[in-house]
Amino acid sequence: MSSVSVFRLPLTTDLSGFVSLLQRLRVPHRVSEDGGEQVLWVPNAQLAEDIRALYQRFPEGDPSYELPNPEQGTAYVRPGFVQQLRNSPVTALVLLLSLIVAGVTLFGDNLESLSWLTFLNFSVHGDYLQFTPLADSLAAGQWWRIITPMLVHFGVLHLAMNGMWFWELGRRIELRQGSWHLLGLTLVFSAASNYAQYWYSGPTLFGGLSGVLYALLGHCWIYQMLAPNPIYRLPRGVLVMMLVWLLLCISGLVSMLGFGAIANGAHVGGLIIGCITGLLGGALARRNR
Repeated sequence: MSSVSVFRLPLTTDLSGFVSLLQRLRVPHRVSEDGGEQVLWVPNAQLAEDIRALYQRFPEGDPSYELPNPEQGTAYVRPGFVQQLRNSPVTALVLLLSLIVAGVTLFGDNLESLSWLTFLNFSVHGDYLQFTPLADSLAAGQWWRIITPMLVHFGVLHLAMNGMWFWELGRRIELRQGSWHLLGLTLVFSAASNYAQYWYSGPTLFGGLSGVLYALLGHCWIYQMLAPNPIYRLPRGVLVMMLVWLLLCISGLVSMLGFGAIANGAHVGGLIIGCITGLLGGALARRNR
C-alpha cells in the first residue's frame, strides 16, 4: 500500500506498547528499519497526523484509549464509560456543572438562585422581573455572568438534549485539539452567544448550552472542510438536521408548536463565532501540514 511516515525513532526506543495499541484499534500500519532508525508507516497523511498526536499523549500505549477507527469512518472503538470521562475531563466538567445548576435552580423555578447565574441580574416584583443593567453588574465584579447562562436550563428535556450534543461535539474537540483548547473555546463561545442573544432580545431571561453547541458545530464543520480529519467528520445528516432546526426556530414555527421561547440570537451568534474559529484553526492546521 502507499504509505506515509508517521515518525522516525532510534532503534533503542521501545514501540511495543504503542504498536499493541494500534493493533487493538485495528489501525493499519507497519514498522520498518531505515538508516539506523525505526519508522512507523500508515496509509495516508490524515491518519498520520492523528497517530502523531496519539503518540505524544500515550507513547507507552494505553489499552483504554479511544480513537476513530479508520476502517469505519466516524465509528469509534469505545472503552468503558468511566474511561471516556477520564479522556474528556472538560466535557464531563461542563455537563456536571450543568446538572448541579439544574438542581440548585430547580430548572429555573428557584428565581433567587437563578438570579446569580443569569446574564442580567434581576429582582422579582410581583409578576414582573426588574433587570439590572449589565454595566452595573460588571462594575460590581460579577464577570461570571458573561459565561454562566450556558449552565442554566429550563427543563429536563432542555438539559438532556443540550447535554447529549455537548457530549458528542465537545469530546471530538477535546480529543483532536486538547482539553485546554476545548475549555477556551467553550468560554469564548458562551460569551459570544450570550452577548448575541442580549443584543437580539434585550433584557430577558435566557440560558442553555445551545448557543455553545452551534458554535462547536460551526467549528468542526469549517475546520473539517479545511483540514480533514476523522474525528471532526460529522454525518451529513447531523449537520443538515441542526441547520434545518435553526431555520425552523428563526421562522417562529418551533415556538408556535409550544416549545417555548427560543434563543435564536445565541444560536446564530454561536454558529458565526464557531465558523470563525474553525476557519482560523483549520487554516492553521492546513498550513502546518
